[in-house]
Amino acid sequence: MATAIETTPVETLHAAPLQQPGDITSLRPADTTSRLSVRDLRVHFPTACEVVRAVDGVSFDLAGGEALAVIGETGSGKTSIARALLGLHPAGVTTGSIRLAGQELVGLPEDAWRAVRWRRIALAAQNAGSAFDPVYRIGEQIAEPLRHHRGLTPVEALARAILLAEEVGLSARHLAAYPHQLSGGEKQRAMLAMALSCQPEILIVDEPTSGQDMLARAEVISLLGRLRRERGMSLLLISHDLAAVAQLADRVAVLYAGQLVEAGPAAGLIEDPRHPYTWGLRNAYPSMTTARDLAGIRGDLPDPTQPPAGCRFHPRCTQAVERCRLVEPTLMPLERARPFPRQGGEDRWIACHLGGLQTLLRATDLRKTFSTNGSAAKVEAVRGAGIEVYEGEVVALVGQTGSGKSTLARLIVGLEQAEAGRVELEGQELTALTGEALRRARRRVQYIAQDPFDALSPRLTVAEIVREPLEIHRLGTRAEQDAVVRDALSAVGLPVASEFLARHTHELSGGQLQRIAIARALVLDPKLLIADEPVSMLDPSEQARVIILLKQIQNQRGMGLVLISHDLALVRKVADRIYVMRAGEIVEWGPASRIISRPQHEYTGALLAAAPAFDL
Repeated sequence: MATAIETTPVETLHAAPLQQPGDITSLRPADTTSRLSVRDLRVHFPTACEVVRAVDGVSFDLAGGEALAVIGETGSGKTSIARALLGLHPAGVTTGSIRLAGQELVGLPEDAWRAVRWRRIALAAQNAGSAFDPVYRIGEQIAEPLRHHRGLTPVEALARAILLAEEVGLSARHLAAYPHQLSGGEKQRAMLAMALSCQPEILIVDEPTSGQDMLARAEVISLLGRLRRERGMSLLLISHDLAAVAQLADRVAVLYAGQLVEAGPAAGLIEDPRHPYTWGLRNAYPSMTTARDLAGIRGDLPDPTQPPAGCRFHPRCTQAVERCRLVEPTLMPLERARPFPRQGGEDRWIACHLGGLQTLLRATDLRKTFSTNGSAAKVEAVRGAGIEVYEGEVVALVGQTGSGKSTLARLIVGLEQAEAGRVELEGQELTALTGEALRRARRRVQYIAQDPFDALSPRLTVAEIVREPLEIHRLGTRAEQDAVVRDALSAVGLPVASEFLARHTHELSGGQLQRIAIARALVLDPKLLIADEPVSMLDPSEQARVIILLKQIQNQRGMGLVLISHDLALVRKVADRIYVMRAGEIVEWGPASRIISRPQHEYTGALLAAAPAFDL
């Protein structure tokens, strides 16, 4: 695929080697010194019957002048870390070590914390609207830390508050107002002024863009970047706003159920997440560069009083194996975590037994030539083409009719014999397998043909069509097979009544036939679906329903999906990455957002220009 254009990866930052498994100290720049050092931090809240393990063994360093972002879903423990750094939890709740320039903070008496809070570490709380006292003016509340912690007189504190307000873009009018008289963005700025009042070494900002409109959000991000540069302070950013994190942070730590699962330089981690959880977070984030419909991570965060054994993410992970269910993974360098380390490693740390996100399918340098009606003329349908699909990913293969898309798909699933190339499914080379091993591997990848009228036998009933793969592979008893058939039909939104199961193909609509073809593919519980133009013969309304259905099934079952289509307007709604095929070759591939917004190959641009649009 030498002629293809690939998205250029963002260059990662360099860092020193990690000293201990589970630490992320090496992820700070090598020429800086640690201002804050956190080791094995645990925040456990005892209740009447159980213990809530909000933070469970987190370690990290924050260097002088550095910005570290902690990201994760709501309930992952981010705010609990922030409050622990300020000693705001009840006595005995926080254990481990928090050292600020060598001084141990865990276990400090309350009067000793007064020398740390506001003066050395300050917090801009998440909800600025409720953080202010409604009965005092904003100016009075900004001045309060100056009077209590710096010993300034009321006049001196108010004069300093005016300067702080100007620094964050507020005026005397805002200082004279009560909290309810300010907008959300103005209150966020006032909260920053208050946090900065005692010139802290470390500023913790908890969800600074949450609840802000887009203009206010952009202003807050710009303000934080400027303040950090001008004051030279360290910034700990707690956020689920990945775009803000990309703009503000040097490094990112990903928190799941109270534990770190991935950490590394911000640009590399967000551009190329390696832990399945980070991948899910990134793909769930809305972006203006793609029209892809949003899909959250399947399942829910575990109960913090009873976290699952092994890897805490395994109940939601599409690639979990038995070891993931039994053994808790250790945060370690990505290159050490990979089964087959690569040369020139990244500054990336990951807690995953499999070394991070797996490649589900890898097809490389496939070739196929056909004769035309027995003549000497040859047609090179596929010329050195290949494709990769990650765990739980939707990949679109697009191109005009005759570009070789369907032939490439049939080579991957073994319906055509490749003349050259290699196909690997879950690390196994399919062409090297024989007998029962090949049969088992073939069950893991299923093909949905383009024309259900042609692909489904008119002699069989609905029940027989869907059951047939189970019978061919001799899976289960008849009763077990019937149960699987009903489950598959229910999954695709079709009835399971006896009357419907007894129908033949001529008694069904095109949409129903396509759903039956999908159900037939699902009964073998595949890991990968390859859908060849699955909606090209349907009306727009049914197209939308089937595409949404495919995406829902893919997400719920944790499968990979290759969607073959000539319609870029359609695939951009579901695809994570797009491969563009022309005359048997892959000419461009990359994230769907980049392909749609910044195509590099002229053929991709032509496909986009020809895509349907309402030009009103």
